[in-house]
Amino acid sequence: MTVDAKYWTEAKATGGGRNGLTTLVNGQLTMTLASPKELGGSGLGHNPEELFALGYSACYLGAMRFAASSEKLGTVPDDATVNAHVGIGPRSDGGFGLKVRLVVSLPGLDRAVAEKIVERGHFICPYSNATKGNIEVVTELA
Repeated sequence: MTVDAKYWTEAKATGGGRNGLTTLVNGQLTMTLASPKELGGSGLGHNPEELFALGYSACYLGAMRFAASSEKLGTVPDDATVNAHVGIGPRSDGGFGLKVRLVVSLPGLDRAVAEKIVERGHFICPYSNATKGNIEVVTELA
């Protein structure tokens, strides 16, 4: 599989990585990073898992909207939501790994239609494609 990238962004991390700064090179966003208390950090900043959750939830909601529209599956309601829960912890074979739980709300849609939109959203979403076969992603339709 090849990807014809139409857009690139660039971020730079400085300091201690998980305990430092991350900045978009275009200057539009800078964040102080700090490991969460659960991993021995101060918790006085953001962490990569939070950033991943922000990106995945937004991207997946957009992918569901795209799938529903382009595949004529129905209309994703304006009040639809995706809550991305991202967990980090030690892997059984060493190092650290991630787990994701996506909780999707598509109010007012027939359940069968909503399930099809959820399924097709994973086919479209670049986050879903990047994580497929790499980390556990569970999707719940609320």
